[in-house]
Amino acid sequence: MDNIVDITKKAPDEPKKGFKTSLKKFLFYLVQWTWGLPVNLVGGLIFLFLTKVKKRRWQRFGYAYITYLPWNSGGLSLGLFIFMKDNHKSAKWTYNTRIHEYGHTWQCLLLGPLYYIVIALPSAIWCNCFEGYRKKHNVSYYKLYCEAWANSFGQKFSKMKMKDVK
Repeated sequence: MDNIVDITKKAPDEPKKGFKTSLKKFLFYLVQWTWGLPVNLVGGLIFLFLTKVKKRRWQRFGYAYITYLPWNSGGLSLGLFIFMKDNHKSAKWTYNTRIHEYGHTWQCLLLGPLYYIVIALPSAIWCNCFEGYRKKHNVSYYKLYCEAWANSFGQKFSKMKMKDVK
C-alpha cells in the first residue's frame, strides 16, 4: 500500500500541534526571512502583487505559498513563494510540481543568498536553453543536480511521494 500515491492531495498533512512543531515553524521562517531574505523579498513582493492586485488564486503548501498563474510554463520558486501554472490538464503534473517546487523552498532555506547562483541560475538555463537537448537525448528534466535535489527535498519535507518521476 505504500506505493499508492494520491495525486488528488493538495498539500502536506498538517503537523501535530505542540511546542516542538511551533519551534520548527518559527525557526524555518526566521531563517527564511534572515539568511534567505534576498530571495524571499523578491518572492514576497511578487506574491503580494499577484494575490492582492491581480487576485490570483493561491494556497498554503507546507510552509510555502503557491500562487497559480495562467501561463504556459511550469513552476518557479522564490523562497517561500511558489508560482506555477493554474489548471494544468494533468493532475499528476500539478501534484508533482507542487512537491518539486516545495523542494526548492527548502534549498533556499539551506543556501540563502547563494540560492540564485547555486539553484536558480542553473535551473533557469537548464529549463530554457536545453529543452531540445533533453528531448533529443531522452534526458529527464530532473537529471540536473538542483532539480533532482529539489525532488528529494520536496518529498522529504512534504512527506508526499512524487508519482512516476524519471
